[in-house]
Amino acid sequence: MAQLKITLTKSAAHRLPKQRTIVKELGLGRVNSSVVKPDNAATRGAIFQISHLVSVEEIKD
Repeated sequence: MAQLKITLTKSAAHRLPKQRTIVKELGLGRVNSSVVKPDNAATRGAIFQISHLVSVEEIKD
């Protein structure tokens, strides 16, 4: 199963509350922080909501 490396590239400050919540729930704290999450529908949906704030790389196992 593939993994996704999600990196916060822009600040979530002064964004909609829903977008700030998604950033926090993904485990992203500061700009340039990264997390590795499984590639599933829930993760893809969250990334879609904040796509303008993050960059995503696919990690093959």
